[in-house]
Amino acid sequence: MKWLSKRISYKNQNKFLSIVIYPHNNTLINTLMGAWLGMWICIGITLISCLFILELDQQEKIIIYVFLTFWSYYLYKVSSAFLWRISGKELIKLDEIGMHIKKSVFGYGKSEIYYYDQIEPFKIKIIKKKTLEAVWESSPWVKGMNSIYFKYKTKSIGFGRKIDMEEAKLLIKLIGRKKSEYKFKEKKVVKNL
Repeated sequence: MKWLSKRISYKNQNKFLSIVIYPHNNTLINTLMGAWLGMWICIGITLISCLFILELDQQEKIIIYVFLTFWSYYLYKVSSAFLWRISGKELIKLDEIGMHIKKSVFGYGKSEIYYYDQIEPFKIKIIKKKTLEAVWESSPWVKGMNSIYFKYKTKSIGFGRKIDMEEAKLLIKLIGRKKSEYKFKEKKVVKNL
């Protein structure tokens, strides 16, 4: 296994190239997020139990229902970001068929295949520093935006969450080299027939 950067590793084998992009790993932030998430779950459980234990009038119930709606939304968002930070990774595999991309948490996730002849050139989209969007993107509470995009048929496909410009360029170069190798093999096979 070789490393492009601290977060991107790859392994070149005869039949395929596999690339793994890991999320940012900071033990202190992960611990604080876990503590916050535990506290958030306790608040929700307390409010839900209040609905059944206490005698509340209609307005108090409405207030609790409205709060629980927001509570559920943030529980989903923060827990998915937390799980991504502790066990998520992006898996990219290039073989003779095409490029396979899988965003995996605890090994679960759906792998999508993209055939080389329908992949348009890659584009890098990195958020400019000192903007509100950059502050939001640097937050540990969000999974982050993809940094590399390509058009496939009518869709825009992205990968490389929260990677910087240098990492994106190295990754595109590596993928392009392997992709052209497979295209060359494919043309060679067609000529021999």
